[in-house]
Amino acid sequence: MYKNNKIGVVIPTFKAIQYIHSVINGLPDWVDHIIVVDDKCPQSTGNFVRQNYESEPRVNVVFHDTNQGVGASTVTGYKEALNLGCDIIVKMDSDDQMDPKYLEKLIDPIVNKLAGYSKGNRFVDFKALKSMPLGRLLGNSVLSFMVKASSGYWNIMDPTNGYTAISKSVLSIINLDKLEKRYFFESDFLINLNIQNVVISDVAIPARYGDEISSLNVWSTLFKFPPKLFKGIVKRFFYKYLIYDFNMASVYVLLGLPLFLWGLIFGFVKWFQNASIMVETNTGTVMLSVLPLILGTQFLLAAINIDIESTPGKK
Repeated sequence: MYKNNKIGVVIPTFKAIQYIHSVINGLPDWVDHIIVVDDKCPQSTGNFVRQNYESEPRVNVVFHDTNQGVGASTVTGYKEALNLGCDIIVKMDSDDQMDPKYLEKLIDPIVNKLAGYSKGNRFVDFKALKSMPLGRLLGNSVLSFMVKASSGYWNIMDPTNGYTAISKSVLSIINLDKLEKRYFFESDFLINLNIQNVVISDVAIPARYGDEISSLNVWSTLFKFPPKLFKGIVKRFFYKYLIYDFNMASVYVLLGLPLFLWGLIFGFVKWFQNASIMVETNTGTVMLSVLPLILGTQFLLAAINIDIESTPGKK
């Protein structure tokens, strides 16, 4: 145990058999349960772990009959950890990029009741940033901003970082079966945590890079994530600002969004109609577009400002 807390570590695995030894062996003795989830790995990593750690009572192996994705594997591991009575559950990837020497730093905010969820942040490591290609760095920054807006956690960076820890009490209020099953899992999890007003701790943890090949392409993600992020922000607004609470942010969005859309669509339609027949648009028509557009923008910016100030744990 760690400071009277039973600790479980969930390790989803797929095509990482060459690293799994290092990941498991690197975990400290105070970790109570190590849960390896074999997501129908073609390398049979789960069987490899079961055979090599047969005498290690801490190691549990769970198998998926079909490949379901890292999110589904994490959820399977979470459920197993809850069944084993873990108080804090850590999620680590199986590629050995997540240094276990930072485990204490990761879980201490939860142990000390400062947060219900903590996650690693690789972007504070200046050496790692210098070695990262400019395109990938910019892509990660854009992705981080989009996830900030969707999740409502404006105070975090590196949102797709999979080195995370969560308390049993927080995990019990999240509907795990409704979460995304693949790479959008971490972002979807943040959205659901914000709806529940869970405080998150962003922990500076540099990554360890070796010869592993990442299957997550940042620029591809920038095209795949926006529809899911849009769905997430609509969901968060509906629950947080219409169902669980109703405040000035709710009013600003309900007023500002129709005004903004009206100004944008009306202005474009009138511009296109008049441009096609080479007729100058009169001042009144212009104002019918510009005024709602300006007011709508101001209302939406005010709503965003309230949302930023409402970030859980923001002082």
